[in-house]
Amino acid sequence: MIRVIFLDLDGTLLGSDYSPERTRPFIEELLGRGYEVVVNTSKTRYEVEYYLKAWNLEKPFVVENGSAVYVPAGYFPSPVVGEFGVRRGKYRVIELGRPYSEIKRALDELPPEYGLKYYGNSTLDEVRAFTGLPEELAELAMKREYSETIFRWTKDGFEEELEKIGFRVSRGTRFLNVTGNTDKGKGARALLELYSLLDEVESYALGDGENDFPLFEVVDNAFIVGNLSHPKAKHISSIEELLGVIP
Repeated sequence: MIRVIFLDLDGTLLGSDYSPERTRPFIEELLGRGYEVVVNTSKTRYEVEYYLKAWNLEKPFVVENGSAVYVPAGYFPSPVVGEFGVRRGKYRVIELGRPYSEIKRALDELPPEYGLKYYGNSTLDEVRAFTGLPEELAELAMKREYSETIFRWTKDGFEEELEKIGFRVSRGTRFLNVTGNTDKGKGARALLELYSLLDEVESYALGDGENDFPLFEVVDNAFIVGNLSHPKAKHISSIEELLGVIP
C-alpha cells in the first residue's frame, strides 16, 4: 500500500511569513510514517523547489493549480510505469494547462476598465506589496509558466470573458487564479495514476481554499483548514491535528 498525501502551501502549510521552518517537523513526521508527500499548489515550480530544498524533499509535485506535474527523472521505475510526459531538465513533466504567454496575452487584451493587476503587469515592488512575499520569493513567483494570479480588480465581468475563450478562473485564499482548463484535482489524478501502477494507493489531501475543492474530489480522505467547508472534507483546526487523525 502506498499512501500519498497532497498538501497545499499558501494558508495551509505556510503562514503569513512564508517561512518553511514551522512546517518542517510536520513534513518529517509524514515522511517518518511512510507517506509520499506531494505539494499541490498554485505556486510556480521555482517557488516549490525553494520549499522542497528547505524540507530536503525530492518528490513529485503539482504546480500552478494543476497546470503541470513535475516528477524527478527516474523517480518511478520505467519498466513498470513506462514513458510519460516530456523530459525537461531533471524532470519528466506532465503538462495539463496552457502556456503562460497565452494567458498573459488574454489578460493584456481585456478592456482596461477592469483595472486588473497581475504578475505580468506589476513590478517586483508591487508584487511584494500585494502578496507580502519577501524579495527572493517574489522573484520566484514572477517566473510564471502556466498561470496568472490576479491581485486586484475594479470591476467584475472579466471572469466570464476569460471563460468564453477557454480559460478557468478559480479563487485561492486571497486572489484569483487564471489557468487553462485544469485544476488541482486533474494534477493529482495524473500523479495517482502513476503511483497506482506500482501498488494499491490510499490518497489524502489537505487544503484551505476553493481551488482545493477539485483536489478533495479525487482523493480518498480530504481535510480542510480555515473557514470554508466542503462536503467531502473533514474540518481540522491545524496541521498538527491532522497528525492525530491519519495513520
